[in-house]
Amino acid sequence: MNNQTPAIELKKLTRRYGKLDAVNGLSLSVKPGKCYGFFGRNGAGKTTTIKCLLNLLQPTNGTVRVFGLDPQKEEVAVKSRLAYVPDAVAFYPWMTVRDTLNYLASFRAEWNGAIEADLLSRFGLDEKKKTSSLSKGQRTQLALISAICPEPELLVLDEPTSGLDPIVRREFIETVIGAYQSGGDGNRTVFVSTHLISEFEGLIDEFTIIDEGKEILSMEADGARDHFKKIRARFAHSPPPIKLPGALDVRQSGRELELIGNGNSEELQEILRSYHPEDLRCESLTLEEIFIASKTLAQKTL
Repeated sequence: MNNQTPAIELKKLTRRYGKLDAVNGLSLSVKPGKCYGFFGRNGAGKTTTIKCLLNLLQPTNGTVRVFGLDPQKEEVAVKSRLAYVPDAVAFYPWMTVRDTLNYLASFRAEWNGAIEADLLSRFGLDEKKKTSSLSKGQRTQLALISAICPEPELLVLDEPTSGLDPIVRREFIETVIGAYQSGGDGNRTVFVSTHLISEFEGLIDEFTIIDEGKEILSMEADGARDHFKKIRARFAHSPPPIKLPGALDVRQSGRELELIGNGNSEELQEILRSYHPEDLRCESLTLEEIFIASKTLAQKTL
């Protein structure tokens, strides 16, 4: 794969269950070396999409390419270059933590023992403990170790921090994923589906939001923060109705007005200034706030 070949590319992906389109015409492209966020409510089609990437499900229509390869036709070539951590992980219950890591390492061409030792120590996992006696969080920790140690080109994470306590979760996101991505030749890619958007805020380079299997929004993270702005205005008296074209989520409470600018924040502020507010403030939205506002955006654009 050269630097021009997307790590992941979907074109009009559709996956149908009976009459239900779990994924409906989804297209996206993930550049190598990026941390790509994949956001959506429960049932939006995120896990179905990921399973199509991994050839765990076959698309009804559309195309899937990973490293420029078709995962249905070149499954081994694709899977040897990536690692996957699902929301619910399971291991052979009779194996210990040590047995499990040795077993998983046997399938990999490379395995970084120093990273393994460091992560075992960070997480405080007992190598002699059987996997059947691990908590959900500990099983997730073991899955994350087994995904990071081969140092794959692509890390596919589906709710990867589910079950982790907040301290371990934050350390994993900031230290482990950050270190993984900064290593190698700069082409290590992370594709993460998560509800904990705020905790990944500093790592996400680009993202796609989907709803009911359809794309609502795909943007670079920095560009989205510049595009979507929260505007607050406070007036001396309750303001009259104000026409604010293009604004999202306009809310008035007494003398205060709050709205989201959709690429037109300067124009909206000029309109508000003409009504002489006591206070007028504008700030960028976080990715989580953009996600929350995306339902309104979908209703205005679809």
